[in-house]
Amino acid sequence: QVQLVESGGGLVQAGGSLRLSCLASGRTLSTYAMGWFRQAPGKEREFVAGITSSGGNINYADSVKGRFTISRDNAKNTGNLQMNSLKPEDTAVYYCAATSLGSITRSLRLYDYWGQGTQVTVSS
Repeated sequence: QVQLVESGGGLVQAGGSLRLSCLASGRTLSTYAMGWFRQAPGKEREFVAGITSSGGNINYADSVKGRFTISRDNAKNTGNLQMNSLKPEDTAVYYCAATSLGSITRSLRLYDYWGQGTQVTVSS
């Protein structure tokens, strides 16, 4: 079992930045690909960014490309999402997730573990 806990969410003005972290416990995260997802009120949960277990491959949703950066530190069992140039439409609950698949996937059902989420609110 892997437990994931997100942190770093909050309220920020448009154009600002936040850095989300995802701390894993229970098992090493180094064998799992990781993904960040978000869910806005009344909308489905959507893929934001993904990174393979080694960090060698990264993928972003078009809506965040060039503004968000995903990374991981396997030695610290953590994943991070640096979010810059935030927009009001980025407002959502952000979740990190881990999958035993070797590759990045945007399919929610293929993720084995999920965090509880952290709220990000961007004011205009």
